[in-house]
Amino acid sequence: MDRSPSDRWSAGIGFDQRLLADIALLLLPLALLCGACWWRYGGTLDPLDTLLLALASLATVLLAARLRHRVVFPLFTLSNLLEALREGDYSLRGSRARRGDPVGDVIWEVNALSQTLRDQRLRVEEASALLGKVIAAIDIAIFSFDDQRRLRLINPAGERLLGVDGRDALGRDAATLDLEFALSLPDAAVVARAFAGGSGRFDIRRTGFREGGRPHELLVVSDLSRALREEERQAWQRLIRVLGHELNNSLAPIKSMAATLSQLLAREPLPGDWRDDVHGGLKVIGDRAEALNRFMTGYATLARLPPPRKRTVELKPLLQRVIGIEPRLPVQLLEVDAPAFAADPDQLEQALINLVKNAADAALPQGGGVAVRAVHDGRRLTIEVLDEGLGLSGSDNLFVPFFTTKPGGSGIGLVLARQIAEGHGGTLRLENRSDRSGCVARLQLPIEPAHD
Repeated sequence: MDRSPSDRWSAGIGFDQRLLADIALLLLPLALLCGACWWRYGGTLDPLDTLLLALASLATVLLAARLRHRVVFPLFTLSNLLEALREGDYSLRGSRARRGDPVGDVIWEVNALSQTLRDQRLRVEEASALLGKVIAAIDIAIFSFDDQRRLRLINPAGERLLGVDGRDALGRDAATLDLEFALSLPDAAVVARAFAGGSGRFDIRRTGFREGGRPHELLVVSDLSRALREEERQAWQRLIRVLGHELNNSLAPIKSMAATLSQLLAREPLPGDWRDDVHGGLKVIGDRAEALNRFMTGYATLARLPPPRKRTVELKPLLQRVIGIEPRLPVQLLEVDAPAFAADPDQLEQALINLVKNAADAALPQGGGVAVRAVHDGRRLTIEVLDEGLGLSGSDNLFVPFFTTKPGGSGIGLVLARQIAEGHGGTLRLENRSDRSGCVARLQLPIEPAHD
C-alpha cells in the first residue's frame, strides 16, 4: 500500500522528534497570537510586557519539556522491562504500576507478565531437573538423535549398554554407535543383539518429537534378558525352597523311623510287640512316601499343563456338573447369565472344581455354605465362587506353588486354576467378601466367539 508523503516523513523520524513537533504545533497558535500583538502595537512593548512575555515563553518551554519527559520516560521504562523479558531476566519490576491509570495499567500488566514468566520458568527448571534425575536413575537405556542422526542425549544406562563415556559419545552419529539398525526398526520391536555392554534380547522402542523446530528421534532400549534371568532366579529360589521344605517333611520322618526300626530289629531278644512296632513304622514310611508321591504328581501336573483346546462351551451345564461333584455340602447355583463361548471345557471344569473344593474346605468348619454365579458384560465373563468361611487372613502366598495351610493339602489347586485362567487370556483373584464373612474367588475370561 502506498503511503502519503506526510506518513513517509513521520515514519522516518523517531517518536521523540514527532512528540516535539506536535508540541511545537500545539504552541503555534500562541506564537501567532503573540506575533499579532507585536504587530498591532507597532513592534514596541513596554519593558513590563516584554518581561512578562519572556517569562511566559520560558514557562511554556519548560512545561513542554516536562510534558515530553512525562510521555517519554514511561516508554523508556517499558522498553527496559521488555528488553529484560527478552533477555530472560524476570526480576525487574516497573514502579508506579497502578490500576485506573493508562500508563500504570500497562506497567502493571508487564509486571504481571514478568512474574508469570518467572513462575513458568521455575516450574520448567524444576520439571527438567526431575526429568534429568529420573532419566539418570532409570535402568533403561535412553538415546536422543537429531535430524542428522547425531546423538544429543544419553543416560548412564545407555553409556553402560554401549560401553562409552557420555561426554565423548555426544555428537557422534548412530552408525558409529552401532545404533543405526535401531533407528530403522518399526516403532516397537524385540531383537537379539550384542552390544559392548552385554548381549541378549532387547525391547527397542522408537518415537519422534520436535525440538527447536527440528525433528528428533527418541530411542528406548530395555534389556529383557536380565529381567527374565532375575525372574527365573527368583522362581528357582521359590521352587527350591518349597521342594526342600516338602522333601525334608517327608524324608526326615522316613529317616528317623528307619533308624528306629533298625535299632528295634537289632535287639536280642526281640520284644513281644515288635511286629506291631514294625507295622506302625512301615505305615509311617508308606504314608510319607505316598505324600511325597502326591507332591511330585502335583508338580508334574503344573509342569505339563497343555495349551487349552478350545471349543463351544455352554456354561450352565458345566457348572451343574461341577457343583454335583462336591459331596460334603450342597453348593447353591445362583444367577448364570452367560452366552456360549470358546474355551477348553476340561481345563475350565478342573479349575472350577478346585475353586469349589477350596470354598467347601473354608465353609465346612464354620457351618457355612458355598454358592456359584456367573455374569457377563458382553466382552468378559465373570464366574464367582463364594464361601461363608472366615475369609482370607493373608494373600501373599495364595498362588505360591505347593504352599498350603490345610492338612494333607497339595498346594497346587489355586496355582493350577490361575494357570488355566491365564491360558485362556483371563485372570483369577481371591478377596474377602464385602457383604459378610467369607471369600470370593473371581474367575474372569474373555468371551470369544463359540466354534467347534
